[in-house]
Amino acid sequence: MNSATLTEQFLLYLAAERGLSLNYREGVRRSLTRFHQWCAEKEVQLCDVTEPLLADFRRDLHVAGLQPSSCRIAMVHLRRFFRYLEARGTLSNNPAELVQGGRPGMKIPETLAAGAVSRLLESIDPAELPFGARDRAMLEMLYGSGLRVSELVSLRPEQVDWDEMFLRVLGKGQKVRYVPLGGMAAEALRHYMKSARSKLIHRGKKAEVLFLSNRGAALTRERIRQIIKDRARAIGLPENVYPHIMRHSFATHLLENGADLRVIQDMLGHADLATTQIYTHIEKKRLVSLHRHFHPRGRLATDEEPPAPPIS
Repeated sequence: MNSATLTEQFLLYLAAERGLSLNYREGVRRSLTRFHQWCAEKEVQLCDVTEPLLADFRRDLHVAGLQPSSCRIAMVHLRRFFRYLEARGTLSNNPAELVQGGRPGMKIPETLAAGAVSRLLESIDPAELPFGARDRAMLEMLYGSGLRVSELVSLRPEQVDWDEMFLRVLGKGQKVRYVPLGGMAAEALRHYMKSARSKLIHRGKKAEVLFLSNRGAALTRERIRQIIKDRARAIGLPENVYPHIMRHSFATHLLENGADLRVIQDMLGHADLATTQIYTHIEKKRLVSLHRHFHPRGRLATDEEPPAPPIS
């Protein structure tokens, strides 16, 4: 069986049995296509792939200019692919099991200061129907509940529990989690649903999702990104503002104000606490700044006095 057929069967398995998203599957497809092309150039069959050959492939990815994180992800995809081939009996062993993709660098997430977030949200007038109400509700929910943009665009009205003030969110891997709906977000969402959403529903079209475009269809992730960029530019925010920075800011501001890391993990829908721990690096920097400013021996004699850090 050729590699293209095996790839398609593997992608079908990821969709049907593992419930992984289209975006994830497309990433896997790119990794496997690159690997199959590399094997064709080397005249290597799948059954002849060895651990040293995979190490050569990883090195060639690096030489080709891929970022270390991209190399690591490609090797994760290959390990999963070969594990699948081994499990179904296509291969007798998994040559990728011991191949590492390189140590991932710790990338500290970009965030907005709480004041910048407030400026952005309050600059959107919910009285401007329907788009002011819609955009205000979307941004309040991205920041107030820490949603991924993919979760926001697929959110349906029935996923809002108004009695308990929770959202039932369908996250990565089709995993359901419950996220609090904050007071400001709830107010903005209630106003949008009462006063604006009906204006976006087109006759003859089903309005299944919560947030609609001017054509009555679901908004795309790219369209939401553009809306946020335009809103931030309109008030002169110097930062690069995009949907995921609202999620990063949600987690960081919770941590700064004393929330437990495991609670934040649950609200973000992270399977591994290590993923959530990227936010502790921001908190550590803040603690160092606090110590240097307030402790009588926190600075070297040659240091200039640092500005007082914000205290949430």
